[in-house]
Amino acid sequence: MSIGGKIKTMRLTHSLTQEELADRCGLSKSFISLLERDLTSPSIATLTDILDVFNITLEDFFSQKKIEQYVFTKNDVFVKEATEDGVEINWLVYNAQKNEMEPILVTVHPDSVLFDEEAHFGEEFGYVLSGIIMIEINEKQYKVKKGESFYYSSEARHKIYNDGKNVATILMVSSPPSF
Repeated sequence: MSIGGKIKTMRLTHSLTQEELADRCGLSKSFISLLERDLTSPSIATLTDILDVFNITLEDFFSQKKIEQYVFTKNDVFVKEATEDGVEINWLVYNAQKNEMEPILVTVHPDSVLFDEEAHFGEEFGYVLSGIIMIEINEKQYKVKKGESFYYSSEARHKIYNDGKNVATILMVSSPPSF
């Protein structure tokens, strides 16, 4: 169990900066930073002070119960930019690959392919926020414009690409996670 990782998750869940958490417990920001990276360990008294900020007991902290995060900020987003293939993927929910569905925000540059996949188990949904994309399902093509959405079973061969002249942005959700 990562004590620092759990504290960071709680801090982010409560929308606190490291400095705000440090101020509330009478600690330094640098100590919180080291703690969250598991580069130092707190004393029981210090850990209790930190947990008091979140109204959590030591027993609850060390139990195997999952601490749920309901709100995700831009600090939680993980970005994979693959400029060589013209696609940028933003994972919007931290560790979503462990969940039932996975939301991502994708930017697809002109003449770029988001993916070209064989059939596999699952479903995929997308909403085009800007631009125009093409979807190919079992060799049939569909044009999807800004403000339109798509939904299909991944059990058919499928491809999403941008053959236009403008960048396209898509909010996508796949179940189970596949990105």
